Amino acid sequence: MVAQIRLSRRHLLGAAVAVGGLAVSGRIARGQNTPRIEKLAPELDKIISASEPIQHLADGFGGQLGPAEGPVWWKEGRYLLFSDIHNNRRMKYEPGAGVTVFLEPTNRANGLTRDLQGRLIACEHDTRRVTRLEPDGSLTVIANSFQGRQLNRPNDVVVRSDGCIYFTDPWTNPAPQQQWDLTFAGVYRLTPDLGTMTLLVDDFVLPNGLAFSPDEKQLYVNDSRRRHIRSFELMPNGTLAKQTNRVFADLSGDEPGVPDGMKVDVEGNVYCGGSGGIWIMDPSGKKLGRIVHRPAGNHQHRVRGR
Repeated sequence: MVAQIRLSRRHLLGAAVAVGGLAVSGRIARGQNTPRIEKLAPELDKIISASEPIQHLADGFGGQLGPAEGPVWWKEGRYLLFSDIHNNRRMKYEPGAGVTVFLEPTNRANGLTRDLQGRLIACEHDTRRVTRLEPDGSLTVIANSFQGRQLNRPNDVVVRSDGCIYFTDPWTNPAPQQQWDLTFAGVYRLTPDLGTMTLLVDDFVLPNGLAFSPDEKQLYVNDSRRRHIRSFELMPNGTLAKQTNRVFADLSGDEPGVPDGMKVDVEGNVYCGGSGGIWIMDPSGKKLGRIVHRPAGNHQHRVRGR
């Protein structure tokens, strides 16, 4: 995720596949519903072979309230952190050692990333805020309101190479909205000194995963409700050139799954959850393949790698 962590293609399809829906999938029955890689274009061969096996790492997270989300690879320790949201835990997957509880409780945190100093940034559901974990273990609240109104329920977060923090804030709170709540779902930019928070766009129904292109000239944001990914060019000041707004890819379909977590590899290929699995697209939005992982009718989440 430049601090959004630039991942190689192999790393993306390994243990730290991506944020949100990219690293989790439903419980899979054996046989025809076994996870597989579906090739949609010959260019997929440059990224991964369709015969590559998918390794089961762990399961049992989320339950009916779902899901396991927010994976971020901690390169110094060579482990994966991810959010077990509704069990209110942060989990740690270490190759060869399996999964252990890293932190409990977490205010039911969702999306995770790291800033330029390597500090962990989390979107907390229960407290409706974005926080930063300091080296001494203390928490700094970096965003909890906009123009005097409490944020909805921050979902996902990335950090640009200039240190600016971008996050999505959909209304996914089970409680009814009150008069002091925001009336829109927003995408925001926060300066490194935390002094200026800018509303970038407010016409998403449910903004969720977001990621930059490798040159950071494009910001991709998906809308889970509309089931597509939108793309914006970034202005020199880091805000969005709204006239460039376009649908980058439509990931709707008859199978379960909506756009959620998203990552971009070093060559600009985009990886995003969607109908039936994880979609792999080239920088133009062409669909190259899909990691098919979620048959209908089952919701227990497990973490998978390549």
